[in-house]
Amino acid sequence: MHWCKEQISELYEQPFFNLINQAQSVHLQHFPEAKVQLSTLINIKDGGCPEDCAYCPQAQRYHTGVVPKKLMDVESVKAQAKAAKKIGATRFCMGAAWRELKDRDVPTIKKMIHEIKALGMESCVTLGMLTQTQAHELKDAGLDYYNHNLDTSPEYYNNIITTRTYDDRLNTLDHVRTAGINVCCGGILGLGETREDRIGMLATLANMSPQPKSVPINKLIPIPGTPLEHNAPFDTFEFVRTIAVARILMPNSYVRLSAGRTTMSDEMHALCFLAGANSMHYGDKLLMTSNPSVEKDRDLLKRLGIEVESSLDKNINN
Repeated sequence: MHWCKEQISELYEQPFFNLINQAQSVHLQHFPEAKVQLSTLINIKDGGCPEDCAYCPQAQRYHTGVVPKKLMDVESVKAQAKAAKKIGATRFCMGAAWRELKDRDVPTIKKMIHEIKALGMESCVTLGMLTQTQAHELKDAGLDYYNHNLDTSPEYYNNIITTRTYDDRLNTLDHVRTAGINVCCGGILGLGETREDRIGMLATLANMSPQPKSVPINKLIPIPGTPLEHNAPFDTFEFVRTIAVARILMPNSYVRLSAGRTTMSDEMHALCFLAGANSMHYGDKLLMTSNPSVEKDRDLLKRLGIEVESSLDKNINN
């Protein structure tokens, strides 16, 4: 089905509870059990990025206190993956502050992927732009998911990033799909965009063929030293509306709560799960920013009666 912006706008414009009811109905058709998938995301290479993403503390042009570091060694990554598996994560995601993946780093990344897979976990990386050859190499190494977010709409994109184009992002996603790797792609809310921009971003995501298997929805964390450090907090109900619309548009996707969860109350988390979110980034740290503690998340899920999806569940669902 092709989604036009007018259709998506009509979804957004519904009374809040009507929209939530519709999203919950769609969610139950495709994910009938009350379960959430847990992903742990670590930084395997800190800072020094030449890009100018206005929200990112790892851009070398901003003064955010981030000290650039070299790529982590394989054994250190393996140790962190083991720790993530122990606390219940089924997917291990690795991010590097690069504009694009360099060929010289491909062998090391492939070794990391092998180690993650040997633990029985799903593997995901976000390494910037990829060539088609690199995408095939990562697939051959066993990579399950490649994350490359759109961030916002095509129309608003240049207000946030000027060092690569929207088409650059879409081209990388094409390489990922062609190689047979699952696409993980979403965006950030609270960049200063309008609802029309959120509609444009979701239209781009929903009309991908196939649709992204994972859709991370991030809530902006205004980082001191970045151009967006003074952005106002994003409206709770608009965030939940966006989760609900994403669920309706992409019924088979995992809609993931990602950055910004430390600013979300338990009640806001609950509304997001009700609206169709069924995945979250999990662990005490998310790249360069804090994340709710494992204990806090576990307590919340228990209070809501939501179970944690296991590796066996993943095998059945896939």
